[in-house]
Amino acid sequence: MLNRRADKLELLRIAEAVALEKSIDKELIIDSMENGIAKAAKSKFGSDNEIKVLIDRDNGDIGIYRKLIIVENPENTNLEIGLKEAKLLNNDNEDKKIGDEILQPLPSFDFGRIAAQTAKQVINFNVREAERERQYNDFKDKKDTILSGIVKRLEFGNVIVDLGRTEAIIQKNELIPRENIKAGDRIKAYCLDVRREPRGQQIFLSRAHPKFMEKLFMQEVPEIYDGLIEIKSSARDPGSRAKICVKAIDTSLDPVGACVGMRGSRVQSVVNELQGEKIDIVNWSEDPAIVVSNALSPAEVLRVNVDNNLKKLDIILTEENLSKAIGRRGQNVRLATKLLNYEINIMTEQEDSERRQTEFKEKTENFVKNLELDETLGQLLVAEGFSSIDEIKDSSIEVLKKIEGIEDETAKELIERAEEFHKKDQEEISKKIKNLGLENELINHEGLTPGMLVTLGEQKILTLNDFADLASDELTGGYDVVKGERIRIKGYLEDFALSNKEADDLIMSARNKIYKD
Repeated sequence: MLNRRADKLELLRIAEAVALEKSIDKELIIDSMENGIAKAAKSKFGSDNEIKVLIDRDNGDIGIYRKLIIVENPENTNLEIGLKEAKLLNNDNEDKKIGDEILQPLPSFDFGRIAAQTAKQVINFNVREAERERQYNDFKDKKDTILSGIVKRLEFGNVIVDLGRTEAIIQKNELIPRENIKAGDRIKAYCLDVRREPRGQQIFLSRAHPKFMEKLFMQEVPEIYDGLIEIKSSARDPGSRAKICVKAIDTSLDPVGACVGMRGSRVQSVVNELQGEKIDIVNWSEDPAIVVSNALSPAEVLRVNVDNNLKKLDIILTEENLSKAIGRRGQNVRLATKLLNYEINIMTEQEDSERRQTEFKEKTENFVKNLELDETLGQLLVAEGFSSIDEIKDSSIEVLKKIEGIEDETAKELIERAEEFHKKDQEEISKKIKNLGLENELINHEGLTPGMLVTLGEQKILTLNDFADLASDELTGGYDVVKGERIRIKGYLEDFALSNKEADDLIMSARNKIYKD
């Protein structure tokens, strides 16, 4: 196609055919041809020259030019030309001035084998790049949607999916466990990400992501697609069980019933696509206590204590409902935790009563011992909601006087004693931190209080690396099942009322510091 004797219009026909086949703009193909011919021409006229090639879009004529800059005193004749010489070259250059660019026509020539090969490589490279860019632009807007394709092959546990104009990958950890996928199967998946990479765009799909289930419900339930029902949150244990929380924007609708469908037809379609995954549909409410009661079904909840500040829920139920609420291997409560984004503590009535009594006793003893109060006054303060000496220190005489039996003088004395204790306590804590040998990086880690540092030091957690190696439940505590028996595990910082999210944030920021360093 590059020989001067070739049919000039053939160039345009080739460009049109390639553009149609690759779904690329014809102009990009012709630009690639111009660049390829220019690269080949350099080998003929010298690499020191700046070569420009123009292909006529109407008749296919090829113009080969040397690009020159007009200067007063040209030094490099391959790149520069004087103003007088430029005007002599062509009448079109009459209006040119210093600094302008002109094109000096070069004679056409027969391409040698090497030059033709060079041109071909440049054209092929540019066409591939244009095709990759087109594919990226086609699919970047497909992120967060469901894509369908044919399984092309399986590689090291990953599934390669043919989407028609390109391929996508479902990584092993994004597949539903134990599902049997073979080459040739038609498959649906959630588009997790579309990335530009050196070898072209990469499209990452997932069948295990909670959003895959949400998008399937959107396809099956017209009310969700039309915005009459909103999906508030979802959680999955892929291939086993899932929960989805829905809210009716149109209050005349039953959101759970709409998602279930006539005789369960709608939810069953989603279940079938998710390889039999059991799906609990939960009705949303502004009150997290109602949502968690619905989410822990089939367990019957007696009472829920809500702490919105710490995002914690204490669920109290009977002994016989305990195993139902927790679920097999903690699955039910784990999914409910993800669904609500609240820390959930499940306990029996007896455990709740014992916990309350223990907390009341410990708080009372703290006031009696450290503020030198009689037991009655200590109990009175706890009963009125004071949990720590710092709360008394930060309180006011007016607030304390509202408690029956506490007068002006007593209130003032309580605040003074609390301030004195706080001062001594901080001094002792500073000494303890120093004596325990905690490293400065851990001491200065944002979010850890002096009291927390002492507790960590006593547990031989002395460096930021030690802290970063912990799991959040090691800080906050929780329950575990050992030999079929449910056992309470105390967290290192449990006494400081850390939420799981706060514990996660502390640990992750420590890991980020170490990784960054």
